[in-house]
Amino acid sequence: MFPDSDKGLSTGGSGTPDNKKFQASFQQHPPPPAGVSSHAIRRDMTLAMPARPLRLTLRADDHLPADLSWQIDDGYIRANTWNEEGESITLGIWGPGDLITPTGCRVTPYELICLTKVAVVEFEPSESETLEFMRDLFTQTTQLLQIHRVRPADSRLLRLLHWIGTRFGRVSSSGTTLSLEDMNLTHRQLAEIAGMTRVTVTKSLTRFRSKGQVVKVSEADLLVPRDASLPTPSETPDPLPVAPFRFPKTLRHEPPAHRNAGFDTP
Repeated sequence: MFPDSDKGLSTGGSGTPDNKKFQASFQQHPPPPAGVSSHAIRRDMTLAMPARPLRLTLRADDHLPADLSWQIDDGYIRANTWNEEGESITLGIWGPGDLITPTGCRVTPYELICLTKVAVVEFEPSESETLEFMRDLFTQTTQLLQIHRVRPADSRLLRLLHWIGTRFGRVSSSGTTLSLEDMNLTHRQLAEIAGMTRVTVTKSLTRFRSKGQVVKVSEADLLVPRDASLPTPSETPDPLPVAPFRFPKTLRHEPPAHRNAGFDTP
């Protein structure tokens, strides 16, 4: 009526179980402790395993989570915010090998937008890496704000092309070489970064090529001659005159209005 409890165990020549083999198997694979299921043990083993870093592959115009730290393996990423009119403001651009960490500066809104196809891997930054990123973000934002103040618009676009080439292209004695195609910097993208319209960017680039201010050196590369990105004397505003202002040495030299206001004069 009852199944043979020794069924499936190997036996010796006498027909009895081989106790040595059974004990060896028991020591290698002991049963779970009383009250603990094997499922719980497997779950604890999974939790104890080190987590693999998150890897993402994104397309152009996709958004990268800005609350995590990333190392860019391939592609280009732009940090953006907006003003009250909904105009895009570029805070910085990063490329292959660069590290991106949360800013911690409470800028809202704040988005990381892929300019190209992007491959990133999550990492845990050190304190020095976080500080270095914050310095780089501050430097880029300052430089881009300075470019936004350049007038007229043609000079602003030339200065932006020179800035992009200096950061991501090649600088030589002839000028700065950059590839708009590799960075997927369309006329619309350049217009958003420079604070211009797409039509103005298109017309300006056509004018630059006709004047030799931008030279096409290959199918994808443009050369911005060294002198082309510098402002002409007519574009450089004259410094404001600063008249010397004489501060009073004592209260005796204060104007009558100050004395009438109730201040005691020694």
